[in-house]
Amino acid sequence: MAKLVADQIVEMLANAGVKRLYAVTGDSLNHLNDAIRRDGRIQWIHVRHEEVGAYAAGAEAQLNGLGCCAGSSGPGHVHLVNGLYDAHRSGAPVIAIASTCATDEFGMGYFQETNTIKLFDDCSCYNQVAATAGQVPKMLQAALQHAVHKRGVAVFGLPGDVAAEDAKETTTATKIYQPNPIVRPSDSEITALAELLNSESKICIFCGLGAVEAHDDVIALSRLLKAPVAYSFRAKMGIQHNNPYEVGMTGLLGIASAYKSMHEADVVLLLGTDFPYTPFLPENNKVVQIDIRPERLGRRIALEMGLCGDVGDTLKALLPLLKEKTDQGYLDAMVEFYKEVQVRMQTYVEDKGKEDAISPEFVAAVLNKLAAVDAIFTVDTGMTNVWTARYLEGTGQRVLLGSFVHGSMANAMPQAIGAALARPGREVIALCGDGGLSMLLGDLVTIKQYQLPVKVIVFNNRSLGMVKLEMEVAGLPDWQTDMVNPDFAAVAEAMGIKGFSVRKPEDLENTLSMALQTPGPVLVNIFTNPTSLAMPPKIEFSQMKGFALWMSKLILGGRYDEVFDAVKSNYKHIRDISI
Repeated sequence: MAKLVADQIVEMLANAGVKRLYAVTGDSLNHLNDAIRRDGRIQWIHVRHEEVGAYAAGAEAQLNGLGCCAGSSGPGHVHLVNGLYDAHRSGAPVIAIASTCATDEFGMGYFQETNTIKLFDDCSCYNQVAATAGQVPKMLQAALQHAVHKRGVAVFGLPGDVAAEDAKETTTATKIYQPNPIVRPSDSEITALAELLNSESKICIFCGLGAVEAHDDVIALSRLLKAPVAYSFRAKMGIQHNNPYEVGMTGLLGIASAYKSMHEADVVLLLGTDFPYTPFLPENNKVVQIDIRPERLGRRIALEMGLCGDVGDTLKALLPLLKEKTDQGYLDAMVEFYKEVQVRMQTYVEDKGKEDAISPEFVAAVLNKLAAVDAIFTVDTGMTNVWTARYLEGTGQRVLLGSFVHGSMANAMPQAIGAALARPGREVIALCGDGGLSMLLGDLVTIKQYQLPVKVIVFNNRSLGMVKLEMEVAGLPDWQTDMVNPDFAAVAEAMGIKGFSVRKPEDLENTLSMALQTPGPVLVNIFTNPTSLAMPPKIEFSQMKGFALWMSKLILGGRYDEVFDAVKSNYKHIRDISI
Protein backbone atom coordinates (compact mmCIF):
# COMPACT_ATOMS: atom_id res chain seq x y z
CA MET A 1 0.00 0.00 0.00
CA ALA A 2 1.42 3.40 -0.99
CA LYS A 3 1.95 5.99 1.71
CA LEU A 4 -1.01 8.34 1.81
CA VAL A 5 -0.96 11.99 2.75
CA ALA A 6 -2.75 10.99 5.96
CA ASP A 7 0.12 8.61 6.77
CA GLN A 8 2.65 11.34 6.10
CA ILE A 9 0.84 13.70 8.47
CA VAL A 10 0.75 11.11 11.24
CA GLU A 11 4.43 10.36 10.75
CA MET A 12 5.37 14.04 11.02
CA LEU A 13 3.18 14.60 14.07
CA ALA A 14 4.59 11.56 15.84
CA ASN A 15 8.15 12.59 15.06
CA ALA A 16 7.38 16.04 16.45
CA GLY A 17 6.36 14.51 19.77
CA VAL A 18 2.57 14.50 19.47
CA LYS A 19 1.21 11.71 21.69
CA ARG A 20 -2.52 12.32 21.39
CA LEU A 21 -5.05 13.84 19.02
CA TYR A 22 -8.34 15.04 20.53
CA ALA A 23 -11.24 14.87 18.10
CA VAL A 24 -14.62 13.54 17.07
CA THR A 25 -14.07 11.45 13.97
CA GLY A 26 -16.16 11.64 10.83
CA ASP A 27 -16.26 12.11 7.03
CA SER A 28 -13.29 14.31 6.09
CA LEU A 29 -11.23 13.07 9.06
CA ASN A 30 -11.71 9.37 8.41
CA HIS A 31 -8.47 8.81 6.45
CA LEU A 32 -6.50 10.56 9.22
CA ASN A 33 -8.30 8.42 11.77
CA ASP A 34 -7.34 5.24 9.93
CA ALA A 35 -3.73 6.36 9.52
CA ILE A 36 -3.47 6.96 13.28
CA ARG A 37 -4.94 3.50 13.93
CA ARG A 38 -2.45 1.81 11.63
CA ASP A 39 0.59 3.78 12.84
CA GLY A 40 -0.07 3.16 16.54
CA ARG A 41 2.13 5.92 17.99
CA ILE A 42 -0.58 8.54 18.48
CA GLN A 43 -3.64 7.95 20.64
CA TRP A 44 -6.95 9.18 19.27
CA ILE A 45 -8.92 10.63 22.21
CA HIS A 46 -12.59 10.48 21.32
CA VAL A 47 -14.11 13.52 23.02
CA ARG A 48 -17.85 14.18 22.88
CA HIS A 49 -17.47 17.81 21.80
CA GLU A 50 -14.66 19.36 19.78
CA GLU A 51 -14.44 22.37 22.11
CA VAL A 52 -13.42 19.94 24.85
CA GLY A 53 -10.76 18.54 22.54
CA ALA A 54 -9.30 22.00 21.93
CA TYR A 55 -9.22 22.77 25.65
CA ALA A 56 -7.61 19.40 26.40
CA ALA A 57 -4.98 19.92 23.69
CA GLY A 58 -4.26 23.39 25.08
CA ALA A 59 -3.75 21.97 28.57
CA GLU A 60 -1.46 19.25 27.27
CA ALA A 61 0.52 21.86 25.33
CA GLN A 62 1.03 23.98 28.45
CA LEU A 63 2.27 20.94 30.36
CA ASN A 64 4.26 19.05 27.71
CA GLY A 65 5.09 21.64 25.05
CA LEU A 66 2.80 20.56 22.20
CA GLY A 67 -0.86 19.56 21.82
CA CYS A 68 -2.99 18.46 18.89
CA CYS A 69 -6.70 18.46 18.13
CA ALA A 70 -8.86 18.13 15.04
CA GLY A 71 -12.32 18.89 13.75
CA SER A 72 -14.12 17.52 10.74
CA SER A 73 -15.81 19.56 8.00
CA GLY A 74 -17.86 22.58 8.95
CA PRO A 75 -19.51 22.10 12.36
CA GLY A 76 -16.71 19.86 13.58
CA HIS A 77 -13.94 22.41 13.25
CA VAL A 78 -16.24 25.34 14.09
CA HIS A 79 -16.65 23.74 17.52
CA LEU A 80 -12.90 24.05 18.04
CA VAL A 81 -12.92 27.84 17.91
CA ASN A 82 -13.51 28.75 21.57
CA GLY A 83 -10.96 26.27 22.90
CA LEU A 84 -8.45 27.41 20.29
CA TYR A 85 -8.97 31.05 21.24
CA ASP A 86 -8.14 30.09 24.81
CA ALA A 87 -5.05 28.09 23.79
CA HIS A 88 -3.77 30.84 21.51
CA ARG A 89 -4.21 33.60 24.07
CA SER A 90 -2.62 31.37 26.73
CA GLY A 91 0.48 30.86 24.61
CA ALA A 92 -0.13 27.13 24.23
CA PRO A 93 1.55 25.47 21.21
CA VAL A 94 -1.31 23.60 19.53
CA ILE A 95 -1.64 22.04 16.10
CA ALA A 96 -5.29 22.15 15.02
CA ILE A 97 -6.21 20.07 11.99
CA ALA A 98 -9.32 21.52 10.35
CA SER A 99 -10.47 19.06 7.73
CA THR A 100 -12.74 20.40 5.01
CA CYS A 101 -14.81 19.35 2.03
CA ALA A 102 -13.14 18.11 -1.15
CA THR A 103 -11.07 20.68 -3.07
CA ASP A 104 -13.23 20.49 -6.21
CA GLU A 105 -16.17 21.74 -4.13
CA PHE A 106 -14.42 24.84 -2.77
CA GLY A 107 -16.37 28.05 -3.27
CA MET A 108 -19.56 26.26 -4.30
CA GLY A 109 -21.56 26.47 -1.06
CA TYR A 110 -21.10 22.73 -0.60
CA PHE A 111 -22.54 20.82 2.36
CA GLN A 112 -20.66 21.82 5.56
CA GLU A 113 -18.29 24.09 3.62
CA THR A 114 -16.57 26.83 5.62
CA ASN A 115 -13.78 29.27 4.91
CA THR A 116 -11.20 28.08 7.44
CA ILE A 117 -8.83 30.95 6.68
CA LYS A 118 -11.43 33.51 7.76
CA LEU A 119 -12.74 31.32 10.58
CA PHE A 120 -9.45 30.81 12.42
CA ASP A 121 -7.66 34.01 11.45
CA ASP A 122 -8.00 35.69 14.84
CA CYS A 123 -7.04 32.70 17.00
CA SER A 124 -3.91 31.42 15.27
CA CYS A 125 -0.32 32.29 14.45
CA TYR A 126 -0.40 30.11 11.32
CA ASN A 127 -3.48 29.32 9.25
CA GLN A 128 -3.34 27.72 5.81
CA VAL A 129 -5.15 25.08 3.74
CA ALA A 130 -3.25 22.46 1.74
CA ALA A 131 -4.89 22.11 -1.68
CA THR A 132 -2.40 19.56 -3.06
CA ALA A 133 -0.48 16.60 -1.69
CA GLY A 134 2.81 18.36 -2.37
CA GLN A 135 1.89 21.26 -0.09
CA VAL A 136 1.12 19.07 2.91
CA PRO A 137 4.61 18.37 4.35
CA LYS A 138 5.76 21.95 3.73
CA MET A 139 2.71 23.50 5.36
CA LEU A 140 2.67 21.08 8.29
CA GLN A 141 6.36 21.77 8.91
CA ALA A 142 5.63 25.50 8.92
CA ALA A 143 2.65 24.97 11.22
CA LEU A 144 4.76 23.02 13.72
CA GLN A 145 7.50 25.66 13.77
CA HIS A 146 4.97 28.46 14.22
CA ALA A 147 3.12 26.71 17.06
CA VAL A 148 6.24 25.89 19.04
CA HIS A 149 8.21 29.11 18.55
CA LYS A 150 5.40 31.65 18.45
CA ARG A 151 3.66 29.77 21.24
CA GLY A 152 0.19 29.71 19.80
CA VAL A 153 -2.26 27.81 17.64
CA ALA A 154 -1.28 26.71 14.15
CA VAL A 155 -4.25 25.69 12.00
CA PHE A 156 -3.58 23.19 9.23
CA GLY A 157 -6.51 22.96 6.81
CA LEU A 158 -6.87 19.49 5.31
CA PRO A 159 -9.42 18.73 2.58
CA GLY A 160 -10.70 15.17 2.82
CA ASP A 161 -9.66 14.29 -0.73
CA VAL A 162 -6.11 15.53 -0.18
CA ALA A 163 -5.75 13.30 2.90
CA ALA A 164 -6.57 10.28 0.71
CA GLU A 165 -4.02 11.08 -2.03
CA ASP A 166 -0.60 9.46 -2.39
CA ALA A 167 2.02 11.35 -0.40
CA LYS A 168 4.65 13.42 -2.19
CA GLU A 169 8.25 13.45 -1.06
CA THR A 170 9.62 16.80 0.06
CA THR A 171 13.04 18.40 0.26
CA THR A 172 12.03 20.54 3.24
CA ALA A 173 12.56 19.48 6.85
CA THR A 174 10.00 17.26 8.53
CA LYS A 175 10.93 17.75 12.17
CA ILE A 176 10.73 20.51 14.77
CA TYR A 177 13.82 22.62 15.28
CA GLN A 178 14.03 23.94 18.84
CA PRO A 179 16.91 26.41 19.22
CA ASN A 180 17.42 27.93 22.65
CA PRO A 181 18.87 31.42 22.16
CA ILE A 182 19.90 33.82 24.91
CA VAL A 183 17.67 36.89 24.68
CA ARG A 184 18.36 39.93 26.84
CA PRO A 185 18.68 43.73 26.55
CA SER A 186 21.92 45.30 25.36
CA ASP A 187 24.77 45.95 27.79
CA SER A 188 23.99 49.67 27.82
CA GLU A 189 20.35 49.00 28.69
CA ILE A 190 21.31 46.57 31.47
CA THR A 191 23.72 49.16 32.88
CA ALA A 192 21.06 51.89 32.78
CA LEU A 193 18.59 49.62 34.58
CA ALA A 194 21.15 48.78 37.25
CA GLU A 195 21.85 52.49 37.82
CA LEU A 196 18.14 53.19 38.22
CA LEU A 197 17.59 50.35 40.69
CA ASN A 198 20.72 51.22 42.67
CA SER A 199 19.56 54.83 43.04
CA GLU A 200 16.03 54.16 44.33
CA SER A 201 15.12 52.98 47.83
CA LYS A 202 11.63 51.47 47.56
CA ILE A 203 11.30 48.93 44.74
CA CYS A 204 8.47 46.43 44.17
CA ILE A 205 8.69 43.47 41.81
CA PHE A 206 5.60 42.22 40.00
CA CYS A 207 5.92 38.87 38.23
CA GLY A 208 3.88 37.35 35.45
CA LEU A 209 4.06 33.92 33.85
CA GLY A 210 7.19 34.92 31.95
CA ALA A 211 9.12 35.15 35.23
CA VAL A 212 8.23 31.69 36.54
CA GLU A 213 11.24 29.89 35.05
CA ALA A 214 13.47 32.53 36.67
CA HIS A 215 12.12 31.92 40.20
CA ASP A 216 15.54 31.69 41.87
CA ASP A 217 16.83 34.78 40.08
CA VAL A 218 13.73 36.72 41.15
CA ILE A 219 14.39 35.74 44.79
CA ALA A 220 18.02 36.81 44.45
CA LEU A 221 16.93 40.13 42.95
CA SER A 222 14.43 40.69 45.75
CA ARG A 223 17.05 39.93 48.39
CA LEU A 224 19.50 42.44 46.91
CA LEU A 225 16.92 45.21 46.39
CA LYS A 226 14.96 44.48 49.58
CA ALA A 227 11.92 44.44 47.29
CA PRO A 228 8.55 42.77 47.99
CA VAL A 229 7.38 40.39 45.28
CA ALA A 230 3.80 40.45 43.99
CA TYR A 231 2.52 38.27 41.17
CA SER A 232 -0.34 37.57 38.77
CA PHE A 233 -2.68 34.60 39.11
CA ARG A 234 -0.91 32.71 36.32
CA ALA A 235 2.44 33.20 38.04
CA LYS A 236 1.33 32.29 41.55
CA MET A 237 2.26 28.61 41.54
CA GLY A 238 5.68 29.36 40.11
CA ILE A 239 6.65 32.41 42.17
CA GLN A 240 5.00 31.99 45.60
CA HIS A 241 6.92 28.95 46.85
CA ASN A 242 10.11 29.34 48.89
CA ASN A 243 9.69 33.09 48.65
CA PRO A 244 10.10 35.00 51.95
CA TYR A 245 9.50 38.29 50.13
CA GLU A 246 6.08 37.57 48.60
CA VAL A 247 3.13 39.88 49.24
CA GLY A 248 0.46 38.09 47.21
CA MET A 249 -1.59 38.92 44.13
CA THR A 250 -3.14 42.13 42.92
CA GLY A 251 -6.00 42.57 40.47
CA LEU A 252 -9.67 41.70 40.68
CA LEU A 253 -8.86 38.39 42.36
CA GLY A 254 -6.03 39.73 44.48
CA ILE A 255 -5.56 41.07 47.98
CA ALA A 256 -4.72 44.42 49.54
CA SER A 257 -1.06 43.76 50.37
CA ALA A 258 0.11 43.42 46.76
CA TYR A 259 -1.87 46.50 45.75
CA LYS A 260 -0.39 48.52 48.63
CA SER A 261 3.18 47.36 47.92
CA MET A 262 3.00 48.38 44.28
CA HIS A 263 1.46 51.78 44.99
CA GLU A 264 3.87 52.74 47.79
CA ALA A 265 7.00 51.85 45.79
CA ASP A 266 9.23 54.36 44.04
CA VAL A 267 9.91 51.87 41.24
CA VAL A 268 7.76 48.95 40.09
CA LEU A 269 9.59 46.30 38.09
CA LEU A 270 7.24 44.32 35.82
CA LEU A 271 8.80 40.98 34.90
CA GLY A 272 7.31 38.82 32.16
CA THR A 273 3.79 40.13 32.55
CA ASP A 274 1.17 41.69 30.31
CA PHE A 275 -1.14 42.36 33.27
CA PRO A 276 -4.26 43.91 31.70
CA TYR A 277 -6.06 45.41 34.73
CA THR A 278 -4.70 48.94 34.60
CA PRO A 279 -6.81 50.26 37.55
CA PHE A 280 -4.62 48.10 39.79
CA LEU A 281 -1.32 49.37 38.37
CA PRO A 282 0.35 52.39 40.00
CA GLU A 283 0.12 55.71 38.18
CA ASN A 284 2.69 57.89 39.92
CA ASN A 285 5.77 55.67 40.26
CA LYS A 286 8.54 54.82 37.87
CA VAL A 287 7.69 51.61 36.03
CA VAL A 288 10.14 49.32 34.26
CA GLN A 289 8.87 46.47 32.10
CA ILE A 290 10.90 43.50 30.85
CA ASP A 291 9.24 41.13 28.38
CA ILE A 292 10.36 38.71 25.68
CA ARG A 293 7.73 40.21 23.36
CA PRO A 294 8.57 43.87 22.75
CA GLU A 295 5.14 44.67 21.31
CA ARG A 296 3.78 44.37 24.85
CA LEU A 297 6.01 47.07 26.30
CA GLY A 298 4.10 50.07 27.58
CA ARG A 299 0.70 49.10 26.28
CA ARG A 300 -0.81 48.97 29.79
CA ILE A 301 1.00 51.83 31.49
CA ALA A 302 3.62 54.50 30.74
CA LEU A 303 7.16 53.27 31.34
CA GLU A 304 10.42 54.70 32.62
CA MET A 305 12.16 51.89 30.73
CA GLY A 306 10.88 49.16 28.40
CA LEU A 307 13.31 46.31 27.78
CA CYS A 308 13.07 43.24 25.55
CA GLY A 309 14.46 40.02 26.93
CA ASP A 310 13.85 36.69 28.57
CA VAL A 311 13.46 37.36 32.30
CA GLY A 312 16.00 34.73 33.34
CA ASP A 313 18.63 35.81 30.80
CA THR A 314 18.10 39.47 31.73
CA LEU A 315 18.34 38.98 35.49
CA LYS A 316 21.51 36.90 35.17
CA ALA A 317 23.16 39.84 33.42
CA LEU A 318 21.66 42.40 35.82
CA LEU A 319 22.36 40.85 39.23
CA PRO A 320 26.18 41.32 39.23
CA LEU A 321 25.69 45.07 38.65
CA LEU A 322 23.41 45.65 41.64
CA LYS A 323 24.47 46.90 45.07
CA GLU A 324 22.77 45.23 48.01
CA LYS A 325 20.56 47.67 49.88
CA THR A 326 20.87 47.91 53.65
CA ASP A 327 17.54 49.55 54.52
CA GLN A 328 14.73 47.01 54.42
CA GLY A 329 12.11 49.00 56.28
CA TYR A 330 9.78 49.17 53.27
CA LEU A 331 10.15 45.44 52.59
CA ASP A 332 9.52 44.50 56.23
CA ALA A 333 6.45 46.74 56.39
CA MET A 334 4.92 45.22 53.25
CA VAL A 335 5.63 41.63 54.31
CA GLU A 336 4.15 42.34 57.74
CA PHE A 337 1.04 43.85 56.16
CA TYR A 338 0.75 40.74 53.94
CA LYS A 339 0.75 38.57 57.08
CA GLU A 340 -2.00 40.75 58.55
CA VAL A 341 -4.10 40.35 55.39
CA GLN A 342 -3.60 36.58 55.50
CA VAL A 343 -4.85 36.48 59.08
CA ARG A 344 -7.94 38.45 58.10
CA MET A 345 -8.55 36.11 55.17
CA GLN A 346 -8.78 33.21 57.62
CA THR A 347 -11.98 34.78 58.95
CA TYR A 348 -13.66 33.57 55.77
CA VAL A 349 -12.34 30.05 56.32
CA GLU A 350 -13.29 29.91 60.00
CA ASP A 351 -16.86 30.88 59.11
CA LYS A 352 -17.58 27.55 57.42
CA GLY A 353 -21.14 28.40 56.48
CA LYS A 354 -24.20 26.29 57.03
CA GLU A 355 -26.22 23.52 55.41
CA ASP A 356 -26.62 24.12 51.65
CA ALA A 357 -24.56 27.31 52.01
CA ILE A 358 -21.00 26.16 52.70
CA SER A 359 -18.45 28.98 52.51
CA PRO A 360 -16.54 28.60 49.22
CA GLU A 361 -13.42 30.04 50.92
CA PHE A 362 -13.58 27.13 53.37
CA VAL A 363 -13.87 24.67 50.49
CA ALA A 364 -10.79 26.08 48.75
CA ALA A 365 -8.76 26.11 51.97
CA VAL A 366 -9.60 22.46 52.70
CA LEU A 367 -8.68 21.46 49.17
CA ASN A 368 -5.38 23.29 49.54
CA LYS A 369 -4.65 21.29 52.69
CA LEU A 370 -5.62 17.90 51.26
CA ALA A 371 -4.25 18.13 47.70
CA ALA A 372 -0.93 16.53 46.80
CA VAL A 373 2.22 18.61 46.85
CA ASP A 374 2.46 18.13 43.06
CA ALA A 375 -1.25 18.32 42.24
CA ILE A 376 -2.40 19.79 38.93
CA PHE A 377 -5.40 22.08 39.36
CA THR A 378 -7.66 23.29 36.59
CA VAL A 379 -10.04 26.09 37.48
CA ASP A 380 -13.17 27.49 35.87
CA THR A 381 -13.56 31.17 35.12
CA GLY A 382 -15.84 33.04 37.52
CA MET A 383 -16.16 32.94 41.30
CA THR A 384 -14.27 29.64 41.46
CA ASN A 385 -11.27 31.59 40.21
CA VAL A 386 -11.50 33.94 43.18
CA TRP A 387 -11.49 31.26 45.86
CA THR A 388 -8.64 29.31 44.29
CA ALA A 389 -6.60 32.46 43.66
CA ARG A 390 -6.75 33.37 47.32
CA TYR A 391 -6.53 29.99 49.04
CA LEU A 392 -4.54 27.58 46.86
CA GLU A 393 -0.83 27.74 47.63
CA GLY A 394 2.14 27.10 45.40
CA THR A 395 4.66 24.44 46.40
CA GLY A 396 7.05 24.60 43.47
CA GLN A 397 5.55 21.40 42.10
CA ARG A 398 1.87 22.26 41.80
CA VAL A 399 0.47 23.48 38.48
CA LEU A 400 -2.59 25.65 37.89
CA LEU A 401 -4.35 25.87 34.53
CA GLY A 402 -7.30 28.07 33.65
CA SER A 403 -8.74 30.39 31.04
CA PHE A 404 -6.81 33.30 32.50
CA VAL A 405 -6.62 35.48 29.38
CA HIS A 406 -9.60 34.43 27.27
CA GLY A 407 -11.81 34.16 30.35
CA SER A 408 -14.15 31.48 29.04
CA MET A 409 -16.58 29.42 31.04
CA ALA A 410 -16.40 25.62 31.04
CA ASN A 411 -12.64 25.23 30.69
CA ALA A 412 -11.71 23.35 33.88
CA MET A 413 -13.13 19.88 33.21
CA PRO A 414 -11.81 19.69 29.59
CA GLN A 415 -8.39 20.96 30.66
CA ALA A 416 -8.33 18.27 33.35
CA ILE A 417 -8.76 15.64 30.60
CA GLY A 418 -5.66 16.91 28.82
CA ALA A 419 -3.73 17.24 32.09
CA ALA A 420 -4.54 13.69 33.22
CA LEU A 421 -3.42 12.24 29.89
CA ALA A 422 -0.31 14.43 29.68
CA ARG A 423 0.86 13.69 33.21
CA PRO A 424 -0.24 10.17 34.21
CA GLY A 425 0.25 9.45 37.89
CA ARG A 426 -0.26 13.07 38.96
CA GLU A 427 -3.27 14.10 41.01
CA VAL A 428 -5.56 16.19 38.76
CA ILE A 429 -8.30 18.26 40.39
CA ALA A 430 -10.85 20.18 38.29
CA LEU A 431 -12.39 23.07 40.23
CA CYS A 432 -15.65 23.68 38.40
CA GLY A 433 -18.44 26.15 38.69
CA ASP A 434 -21.90 24.70 38.26
CA GLY A 435 -22.48 26.95 35.24
CA GLY A 436 -19.20 25.96 33.61
CA LEU A 437 -19.64 22.25 34.17
CA SER A 438 -23.19 22.35 32.81
CA MET A 439 -21.98 23.74 29.48
CA LEU A 440 -19.88 20.70 28.57
CA LEU A 441 -21.36 18.15 30.96
CA GLY A 442 -21.41 15.40 28.35
CA ASP A 443 -17.64 15.01 28.36
CA LEU A 444 -17.71 13.53 31.82
CA VAL A 445 -18.28 10.43 29.69
CA THR A 446 -14.84 10.96 28.12
CA ILE A 447 -13.30 10.95 31.60
CA LYS A 448 -15.08 7.67 32.29
CA GLN A 449 -14.30 6.12 28.89
CA TYR A 450 -10.56 6.56 29.40
CA GLN A 451 -10.75 5.92 33.16
CA LEU A 452 -8.96 9.17 33.92
CA PRO A 453 -8.42 9.66 37.66
CA VAL A 454 -9.73 13.24 37.54
CA LYS A 455 -11.40 14.59 40.68
CA VAL A 456 -14.15 17.01 39.61
CA ILE A 457 -15.05 19.42 42.44
CA VAL A 458 -18.25 21.38 41.76
CA PHE A 459 -18.76 24.71 43.53
CA ASN A 460 -22.53 24.49 43.26
CA ASN A 461 -23.90 27.92 44.19
CA ARG A 462 -26.96 27.54 41.92
CA SER A 463 -26.15 30.74 40.07
CA LEU A 464 -23.85 32.46 37.61
CA GLY A 465 -22.00 33.95 40.57
CA MET A 466 -19.58 36.31 38.84
CA VAL A 467 -22.27 37.67 36.53
CA LYS A 468 -24.51 38.19 39.53
CA LEU A 469 -21.74 40.12 41.26
CA GLU A 470 -21.17 42.26 38.15
CA MET A 471 -24.85 43.20 38.14
CA GLU A 472 -24.80 43.99 41.86
CA VAL A 473 -21.78 46.30 41.47
CA ALA A 474 -23.60 48.08 38.63
CA GLY A 475 -26.64 48.58 40.85
CA LEU A 476 -28.79 46.25 38.75
CA PRO A 477 -31.13 43.63 40.19
CA ASP A 478 -29.65 40.28 39.26
CA TRP A 479 -31.92 38.60 36.74
CA GLN A 480 -31.55 35.35 34.81
CA THR A 481 -28.50 34.40 36.87
CA ASP A 482 -30.13 31.66 38.95
CA MET A 483 -29.69 28.06 37.86
CA VAL A 484 -31.82 24.98 38.39
CA ASN A 485 -29.18 22.27 38.49
CA PRO A 486 -29.45 18.53 38.26
CA ASP A 487 -28.04 16.36 41.02
CA PHE A 488 -24.48 16.43 39.68
CA ALA A 489 -23.43 13.49 41.85
CA ALA A 490 -26.31 11.41 40.47
CA VAL A 491 -25.43 12.45 36.92
CA ALA A 492 -21.85 11.32 37.54
CA GLU A 493 -23.06 7.99 38.92
CA ALA A 494 -25.23 7.50 35.85
CA MET A 495 -22.08 7.94 33.73
CA GLY A 496 -20.17 5.39 35.79
CA ILE A 497 -18.25 7.95 37.88
CA LYS A 498 -18.24 7.84 41.67
CA GLY A 499 -20.30 10.76 42.96
CA PHE A 500 -20.51 12.50 46.34
CA SER A 501 -22.68 15.39 47.51
CA VAL A 502 -21.76 17.66 50.41
CA ARG A 503 -24.46 19.80 52.00
CA LYS A 504 -23.04 20.37 55.49
CA PRO A 505 -19.70 22.05 56.29
CA GLU A 506 -18.88 19.43 58.91
CA ASP A 507 -18.96 16.73 56.20
CA LEU A 508 -16.67 18.53 53.78
CA GLU A 509 -13.16 17.49 54.81
CA ASN A 510 -13.94 13.78 55.22
CA THR A 511 -15.76 13.66 51.89
CA LEU A 512 -13.00 15.45 49.99
CA SER A 513 -10.38 13.24 51.60
CA MET A 514 -12.33 10.15 50.60
CA ALA A 515 -12.77 11.47 47.06
CA LEU A 516 -9.06 12.17 46.60
CA GLN A 517 -8.20 8.68 47.84
CA THR A 518 -10.75 6.92 45.62
CA PRO A 519 -9.15 5.36 42.53
CA GLY A 520 -10.41 6.54 39.15
CA PRO A 521 -12.71 9.45 38.34
CA VAL A 522 -14.76 11.10 41.09
CA LEU A 523 -17.19 14.04 41.20
CA VAL A 524 -17.94 15.95 44.41
CA ASN A 525 -20.99 18.21 44.34
CA ILE A 526 -20.63 20.88 47.05
CA PHE A 527 -23.54 23.16 47.87
CA THR A 528 -21.77 26.49 48.40
CA ASN A 529 -23.17 29.81 49.59
CA PRO A 530 -24.73 31.65 46.62
CA THR A 531 -24.48 35.02 48.41
CA SER A 532 -20.71 34.95 49.07
CA LEU A 533 -19.05 38.01 47.57
CA ALA A 534 -15.54 38.46 46.21
CA MET A 535 -14.32 41.96 46.99
CA PRO A 536 -11.27 43.27 45.09
CA PRO A 537 -8.28 44.77 46.96
CA LYS A 538 -9.34 48.28 45.94
CA ILE A 539 -13.01 49.13 46.50
CA GLU A 540 -14.26 52.13 44.54
CA PHE A 541 -17.01 54.42 45.78
CA SER A 542 -18.95 53.57 42.63
CA GLN A 543 -18.94 49.90 43.65
CA MET A 544 -20.29 50.66 47.13
CA LYS A 545 -22.90 52.93 45.59
CA GLY A 546 -23.81 50.14 43.17
CA PHE A 547 -24.29 47.65 45.99
CA ALA A 548 -26.51 50.09 47.89
CA LEU A 549 -28.59 50.70 44.78
CA TRP A 550 -28.85 46.96 44.14
CA MET A 551 -30.10 46.32 47.67
CA SER A 552 -32.62 49.15 47.38
CA LYS A 553 -34.04 47.77 44.14
CA LEU A 554 -34.34 44.27 45.60
CA ILE A 555 -36.14 45.57 48.68
CA LEU A 556 -38.54 47.63 46.57
CA GLY A 557 -39.11 44.52 44.47
CA GLY A 558 -39.97 42.46 47.52
CA ARG A 559 -36.80 40.37 47.60
CA TYR A 560 -36.09 41.07 51.30
CA ASP A 561 -34.69 37.61 52.07
CA GLU A 562 -31.96 37.88 49.43
CA VAL A 563 -30.74 41.20 50.81
CA PHE A 564 -30.75 39.86 54.37
CA ASP A 565 -28.82 36.73 53.34
CA ALA A 566 -26.25 38.80 51.43
CA VAL A 567 -25.64 41.06 54.44
CA LYS A 568 -25.36 38.11 56.83
CA SER A 569 -22.96 36.24 54.54
CA ASN A 570 -20.67 39.18 53.85
CA TYR A 571 -20.44 41.12 57.10
CA LYS A 572 -16.70 40.35 57.00
CA HIS A 573 -16.19 42.65 54.02
CA ILE A 574 -17.23 45.68 56.03
CA ARG A 575 -14.14 45.22 58.14
CA ASP A 576 -11.89 44.61 55.14
CA ILE A 577 -12.77 47.85 53.35
CA SER A 578 -10.39 49.64 55.71
CA ILE A 579 -7.37 47.46 54.78
